[in-house]
Amino acid sequence: MLTGMKKYFLALGFFVLVCFGIFSSQEAKASTPVEKWGRLSVKGTNIVSQSGKKVQLKGVSTHGIAWFPQYINKSCFQSFKKMGANTIRLALYSDPNAGFSTSLYSKVEEGVDIATKLGMYVIIDWHILSDGNPKTYQKEALKFFTKFAKKYAKQKNVLYEICNEPNGDVTWERDIRPYANKVINRIRKYDKKNIIVVGTPTWSQDVDIAAAKPLKQKNIVYALHFYAATHTDAIRQKLKAAHQMGLPVLVTEFSVCDASGNGAIDKKSGRAWQKLLNKYKIGYVAWNISNKNETSALIRANCQKTGGFTKSNLSKSGKFIVSWWGK
Repeated sequence: MLTGMKKYFLALGFFVLVCFGIFSSQEAKASTPVEKWGRLSVKGTNIVSQSGKKVQLKGVSTHGIAWFPQYINKSCFQSFKKMGANTIRLALYSDPNAGFSTSLYSKVEEGVDIATKLGMYVIIDWHILSDGNPKTYQKEALKFFTKFAKKYAKQKNVLYEICNEPNGDVTWERDIRPYANKVINRIRKYDKKNIIVVGTPTWSQDVDIAAAKPLKQKNIVYALHFYAATHTDAIRQKLKAAHQMGLPVLVTEFSVCDASGNGAIDKKSGRAWQKLLNKYKIGYVAWNISNKNETSALIRANCQKTGGFTKSNLSKSGKFIVSWWGK
């Protein structure tokens, strides 16, 4: 009788363990990126999860939200999440001549709210481009990041990108570094923990220059941007050098065409970039969510949908990039 009872309880225990294993597996699949990894931080050259495991962010960037605000919606973000994205980047151009307006802050908030509800990471991007030098609108940048650092300090899924692509007569030592120190100090006044992304010289390509004299603050990563048909092995060598010097890097903008955002897709260079980024566990965020008639647009030009996308709605570059995510 005792032997029979032992067999019964052993069988019951095995059944419970099997059921729990199936349930746990299903729960793991259903959990969101933020539920899996929690608040991110920087350790050495890597972005790591709350438990210290290496994390590779993979995502998509909006185009300028002044021009394509219609894609900031749950259905759009959810479509890319289903395809394998874990990150959304919200690009607000910093130059009034390129669409900047404080009235767009509500669209930034809307984008953060949607990404948060979907359990995705979200990068708030102060999109310096035509203004070139981050000091040009430094006062506005300080106000911008004061607002959002106050608002999102307690959230685990927010990252701040403080200068998209410094360019022109701009140096790391004279312009970007002092600007970054001021903006980082302002953010840290309210948000002590979330990751801050700092742009690098020459449209965020010269990560090797930043690596020679990095910032002293914690939880900082440095932006590298590339367009695979233009930025080939010379820029990959810069990344290798920066990595060897211990610089943590995040690719917050890239595509597989040329630097104009147009032209032919360079799959060979694109795959070389993918291999290198995966080797170093560096995250990458693709430009851009729109149906603009150019190669870097992830949505087909003749697609009028603003959400509910499937792979058939993607452009050629969109399909190629989404294939990197493994879904």
